[in-house]
Amino acid sequence: SGIQSGIPSDTEDDSPALPSVGNNAATVASSDWRYRPPSASSTSSRGLGPSAASHSMYAAVAEPYQDDPMSRMSSVSIPGTPAEPAASSMQRLAEPSAMLRNAVMSIINYQDDADLAGRVIPEATRLLGDGDPNVVKQAALVVHELSKREASRHAIIGSPALIGGLVHVLGTTNEPDAMRSISGTLHNLSHHRQGLSSMYKAGGIAALVRLLGSPVENVLFYAITTLHNLLLHQEGSKMSLRIAGGLQKMVSLLSRGNPKFLAITVDCLHILAYANQESKLSILGCGGPAELVRIMKTYNYEKLLWTTSRLLKVLSVCLMNKQAIVDAGGVGVLTVHLTGRSSRLVQNCLWCLRNLSDASSHLPNQQHLLQILIQFLSLDDPNSVTCAVGILSNLTCNNIQNKVVVCQCGGIEALLRICAQTGNRDEIAEPAVCALRHLTSRHPEAEMAQNTIRLQYGIPIIVKILDPPSKWPLLKAVVGLIRNLALSPHNYQPIRQNGGIHRLCQLLSKAHEMVQRRLALAPDAGPARVEGVQMEEIVEGCVGALHVLARDPGSRADIRALNCIPLFVQLLYSSHENIVRVAAGALCEMAQDKEYADAIEAENAAAPLTELLQSRNEGIATYAAAALFRMSEDKSQDYRTRLSVELTSSLARTDSAGGGQWSESDMFAQSLRHRQGLGRAGPATFAQQAPPPPQAPFQQSPVHSHHHIGGGGGGGAGIMQRQTSGGQIPGGFNPSFQAQQPPSGAGPGAPHAFQHQQELSFDGFTGSAAAGGGGGFAVESMQTDQKYFDTDL
Repeated sequence: SGIQSGIPSDTEDDSPALPSVGNNAATVASSDWRYRPPSASSTSSRGLGPSAASHSMYAAVAEPYQDDPMSRMSSVSIPGTPAEPAASSMQRLAEPSAMLRNAVMSIINYQDDADLAGRVIPEATRLLGDGDPNVVKQAALVVHELSKREASRHAIIGSPALIGGLVHVLGTTNEPDAMRSISGTLHNLSHHRQGLSSMYKAGGIAALVRLLGSPVENVLFYAITTLHNLLLHQEGSKMSLRIAGGLQKMVSLLSRGNPKFLAITVDCLHILAYANQESKLSILGCGGPAELVRIMKTYNYEKLLWTTSRLLKVLSVCLMNKQAIVDAGGVGVLTVHLTGRSSRLVQNCLWCLRNLSDASSHLPNQQHLLQILIQFLSLDDPNSVTCAVGILSNLTCNNIQNKVVVCQCGGIEALLRICAQTGNRDEIAEPAVCALRHLTSRHPEAEMAQNTIRLQYGIPIIVKILDPPSKWPLLKAVVGLIRNLALSPHNYQPIRQNGGIHRLCQLLSKAHEMVQRRLALAPDAGPARVEGVQMEEIVEGCVGALHVLARDPGSRADIRALNCIPLFVQLLYSSHENIVRVAAGALCEMAQDKEYADAIEAENAAAPLTELLQSRNEGIATYAAAALFRMSEDKSQDYRTRLSVELTSSLARTDSAGGGQWSESDMFAQSLRHRQGLGRAGPATFAQQAPPPPQAPFQQSPVHSHHHIGGGGGGGAGIMQRQTSGGQIPGGFNPSFQAQQPPSGAGPGAPHAFQHQQELSFDGFTGSAAAGGGGGFAVESMQTDQKYFDTDL
């Protein structure tokens, strides 16, 4: 995990100051300890009481060496050499002599320690079970001293009875000295894999969790570092610690003030929470997110900040923890650390913000974060760029202020550069295209954004992404962006000249074939999914984009040449209401030209369009009515009269269902009656004679979570608005709210209707249609699949 678990085994200890074994010559000369067997006159420990035996054993461990046979090595001289060379020879031999001396002493001490441990361990095991607390304390102290030496430590690890006795005492005693000694012993043993295994088998985790409530600082350090080693290296320790209640106790320790202690504690929580939803919810229940945000805000210890940001990244995958982190001010705190010097800390903060971004798009005053993210787009690190574009995509969803800031800070140019450089990397290109899709709709700078993409030569880049080997999620995002770009009449020609219409028609045909193949295999099966994308969404998106492009006469000619009219007519029979709506809208646009209206009629479209007049979906009924009237321009008066009666009856039913409110049906019906009196009139006259509907105030839709984002293309605007405005129209998805220049044939006094719509977040797609109300259409949005990062990258 990168955290060095533990503290030096011979520090942070309040036991009597006994010298410890070292490796350098000076330490060995003054601090070596040797076991001396008792003299003949001394009393055997077996004949003493428990207290006397423990003192005798402690004295045996602590008795120093009186003679050092290697200490005389430095005084030995080598005769027969000149004086000057002798000095230099001694200097050259000094270091090897010291190394040899240390090696010999290590061998002697290792054997002595092993012999001593072999004699002491059985007695210590017996004394740990004594009823006298003082005896237990002395025995624990002796074992702790032995655990500091390598040879005796291995002997302890090889004694399951002794480890079991230590764990038993640790779980029952409240004596501070005994707890300190035993926890220190277990800490020393935890540096060996076999020691961890023996400790785990003896039930040491529950005893160590008990120590997490100790007021003694050393005991806490020993306990948390030992548990950390167990979590890192011992299989099964995570579940045992969760069962023992260790996670909740660790969260309660986050309020302590030692940054190094907090770093180890937070890393333990990270190990427990990673890929475990129950642990994440337990941390949430104990108030963990707020404490973690406080740590990120309070401390500047890099290792603590890194481990805390890594835990926040894992918790941010959980929906409930995500909201708690946002509510605690986590977005602002993480933003501060994006400008730090630690690259690993910055990377974790970026991933965490990426996960939080879909739940924080509603937050105000995010200009600083947006500016930093735009700067990150110019980095060479693909991970940083991936996070930055993902955050920008989500923060610009349904947030007018953020859209304006990104547009004004050069975000469009930076995103286009990313698309040009990484068009073959879907994990970067997809959120970049989604961000551009958001920036080209529903805010005051949207028209400027649409024109900027054209002026920066971005349309060829965007259209090219429609070519293989782009995956379906990226293709879906590009279709939405092209649809938004088509809202500007200035973009018709660049889209057409760069092959946008041709590629959209190819994509539409391919997706429709997949849908038909799925229906042929299993008629009652669900939607056809490829790479997590419903092909019905692709069909709806492509037809919606062609619907908007069909306002342009040149685009209508290309659509007709690509033989899309038969497919549009076939889509009128689809079981998906949204597909029927956009298909009817596309036919309505195509029918503006008499030649194309005749082609539509030749495909036997009159029958399904007439049936769609009875649709409960107001958008479908309106489009069908407009298409039929354009197809009936050269029909007999009797035919047109019957059609008028049918339309009036249908629209009257819609009127009644609408509760008497002004709707598109009212406007269309009045225009219809007026047109019957005028006889043959052109589309412009038809539109100009319609009374304007009441103007609705411009409103920004609220931000929704990624589970409930709906609505993409309808809103209640009728065919008259479609002829006179480039604003809200039914039939597309992710539409623009800004007013556009009216296409040719629109009257100068034509009204503009702006309707409430949902936008498409980069995160989350449920496939559910947003229920239309108040005259609006039920529209299913097109979104990318949810992406989270519960990994340590």
